[in-house]
Amino acid sequence: MFTWMFWRSAVERAVKSFAQSLAACLGASGAGLWEVEWTTVLAVAGMTTLLSLLSSVASAPVGADHHSPSLLPAPGGPAGPAGPAAAPAGAVPQQRAPEHLQPAAG
Repeated sequence: MFTWMFWRSAVERAVKSFAQSLAACLGASGAGLWEVEWTTVLAVAGMTTLLSLLSSVASAPVGADHHSPSLLPAPGGPAGPAGPAAAPAGAVPQQRAPEHLQPAAG
């Protein structure tokens, strides 16, 4: 949790949360940019940012990757604590044809 990547990812999420909540408040108010209660809108966006940072910190010891603010495993990483590694980037997954299209054994 005290790594550069953790905090970089957590701050990125918080900034996105701030922008999304700011846009949502502005859109929901239906007022023009000059009629908006900016103190209220910025307070809501600020609280959303704080909650995003707190949820990142709270999920750090729970997630599969303790260097990430996410509860999910990192893309390309293990599928779980003892799971297999994901396929390399750009690899085409092998798919099996349905049984009725399989060649007859014989």
